[in-house]
Amino acid sequence: MKPPPFDYHAPRTVGEALEVLADAGPEGKVLAGGQSLIPLMNMRLAAPARLVDINRIGALDTVAADARGVRVGALARHATVERSAAVAERQPLLRQALRHVAHPVIRNRGTVVGSLVHADPAAELPAVLALLGGTVRLARHGAPERDVPADEFFLGPLESALQPGELAVSAFFPALPPGSGTAFCEIARRHGDFALAGVAALVTLDDDLRITTAKVACIGVGPVPVVVDVSAECARRPAASADWPAVAAAVRDRVEPEDDIHATAEYRRHLTGVLAERALRIAAERASHG
Repeated sequence: MKPPPFDYHAPRTVGEALEVLADAGPEGKVLAGGQSLIPLMNMRLAAPARLVDINRIGALDTVAADARGVRVGALARHATVERSAAVAERQPLLRQALRHVAHPVIRNRGTVVGSLVHADPAAELPAVLALLGGTVRLARHGAPERDVPADEFFLGPLESALQPGELAVSAFFPALPPGSGTAFCEIARRHGDFALAGVAALVTLDDDLRITTAKVACIGVGPVPVVVDVSAECARRPAASADWPAVAAAVRDRVEPEDDIHATAEYRRHLTGVLAERALRIAAERASHG
């Protein structure tokens, strides 16, 4: 299958890209990794009149990790972020989630920011950004950059706050608080498929190893990642004696999946409970061991 005709642009700088996007307006679309956009164009489910290929803009191929967190540029590939020791040290949930993203050949081309902009509710990285309270930085020709919080960025299935004429230049994933552990668990029919359900978990302990924060972000059970804070259900108990089945039941009761051709709503709800318990246990164990 072939895409419909389009005009191709290959800017060399962010400024050039923003000028082209400003001129293109709603008819412009950004090409980075292309792992979602190109199949959609080939199936004629997307038909941008002007394609802006940013792959020659070296300034966007960046990954920076420090005590505050990890900032990922628009051209940083999944594989680059997954393999970065500095990223894993500052924000381990990124590596934990990226290992579930499709297959290595796709992770070699696909980009972290592209996955966020695509805003698929079954994808892993939107859940990571939502759970951590990260941001996406958007740029527009002739205007200051703006940082959009995750809870305002994902608007619906395949719909984000990115406006026509804007370019997502980076995403920021905050570092974990001291005493924290994370985990990512999902279930798919085949390895590399989109998950039927998945859960990213974050648990934070105090100096007495009691739970101060426990929350999850669930995928595949709503139009956007569903963040559920279950800190109250943990009641500041020690991680070793937490009633994880009851906590997971609270997560299960707060998601509202829908039936589709892949699974019933009730089955997705059940999976979410199972995965929430599993991910929270692992995150608590990692938090206990620093």
